[in-house]
Amino acid sequence: MSRDIARKRLLICFLGFGFWTLIGISFASQFYVSSLKAGRSISWLQAVAWSLGDWYVWALLSIPIVWMAHRFRIEGNRWKQNVAIHIAGSAVASLMYMVLRALIGQWQTQLGGTPANFVDAFKPLLVKTFHFNVLIYWVIISVTHAISYYRQFREREVQTAELEKNLTQAKLQTLQMQLNPHFLFNTLHAISALMHKDVDAADRMMTRLSELLRTTLESNQAHEIPLRQELSFLERYLEIEQTRFGSRLKVQIDIAPETYDALVPNLLLQPIVENAIQHGIEPHAKGGKVGISARRENDELVLQVRDNGAGLAPNSEDGVGLSNTRSRLAQLYGKKHRLEFRNIDSGGLAVTASIPFRLGT
Repeated sequence: MSRDIARKRLLICFLGFGFWTLIGISFASQFYVSSLKAGRSISWLQAVAWSLGDWYVWALLSIPIVWMAHRFRIEGNRWKQNVAIHIAGSAVASLMYMVLRALIGQWQTQLGGTPANFVDAFKPLLVKTFHFNVLIYWVIISVTHAISYYRQFREREVQTAELEKNLTQAKLQTLQMQLNPHFLFNTLHAISALMHKDVDAADRMMTRLSELLRTTLESNQAHEIPLRQELSFLERYLEIEQTRFGSRLKVQIDIAPETYDALVPNLLLQPIVENAIQHGIEPHAKGGKVGISARRENDELVLQVRDNGAGLAPNSEDGVGLSNTRSRLAQLYGKKHRLEFRNIDSGGLAVTASIPFRLGT
């Protein structure tokens, strides 16, 4: 038997002893007050001794009764048979209580100087306590069932929470697995297009891509990372795109200092920036500008990606990257997040993501 199990059982025994002692003292107080009102001379110690004599017997009998409650549970297809067993058990427990209490009572009378025989101690108990004893038996059975059902309920809650957690983790991993190949495909397509135009540029992109993939593999297990780590990843991605577009792509980054250690979903910004480049910069020969900002507003971290392209077309649909970003935010934060797409009056699109502000440990 391990020490933890032994300590747990010792604690249960101690709590059980304290429980029955409190009941005994409570009944001793009632017995003492009622005796004084009736004009019977009795000391407080005598009241406590007689009352604890009653309830310590039940403390002893509660051990087999609790075992009976677990062994013959009143549930399932055999509940009727088990009720019959407990009816018989309550009668036996009542009889055992009276026998044990009569023996203790006989011993107590001897200590008090007025000895009584077993029969004299047993008869009053048979008349006065039989039905009360049966009631106590059923109270113990009911309490044991209630505690057992509560434990089962808590265990099911824990199991349900664990299953939901595992399901959420699995969904997040699936979404991230979908995201990485999507980014990889677009980058390889860009490198392929450069291979016949600028070999050196394609080589630089391959080097940046290898660094990017290594970083992705190292952080793939984390669903949330500090913003500074996300920005480091984004900078590598932007270096690839900068090689591809050259002077056509201008990037402006404005990050509030207090937000660098805030937690954000892994690979949150990359698909949003990729969307801005793909739809706001790539279609225009003169290129354009992408702005990335982060700030704290009360208990929220607000991230924004802006471009000066044509804006969002009516009835447009999200691509793979943005669709997965929506799903990942919903999985991680539920209703505590916001992802908005808004056309800018001066031209272009602003994508704003708002999530709970939490610092990494």
